[in-house]
Amino acid sequence: MADTVTVETIFSGQRRKVIHLTGISDGTGESAVIKMDISTFTFNNGQVPTYTTIDMIDYNIQGFTAVRLYWDHTTDDEIALLPAGNGTIDWNAIGGKTDPRTTGGTGDIVLTTDGETSGATYDITLYVRPKN
Repeated sequence: MADTVTVETIFSGQRRKVIHLTGISDGTGESAVIKMDISTFTFNNGQVPTYTTIDMIDYNIQGFTAVRLYWDHTTDDEIALLPAGNGTIDWNAIGGKTDPRTTGGTGDIVLTTDGETSGATYDITLYVRPKN
């Protein structure tokens, strides 16, 4: 068996993307699974974004110790550690949290679960700004 997961783009404008992630674990969990491939987005001029800024994350984590979000690089850069429970992380007041674009990788957004048990769930909404 495998975890049941969805990735849905619920808003896709030129300057903002809203990505909704859900998962129900069978106990195996996820490790560095790509949840947002930035190469799949294009601007009106045909350019592909090279990095992203996260303005806000809404989350509800049940049955996992935590869910971790990273930017994909040779050594992944942590976006956020989402603990069990629900909440909002809002970086709007400081202009968002921007991918530091360290060496290697793609800058895609990846997810890893910690302490998974059968029936554990996550529901995460990312408010993202693709950048060049």
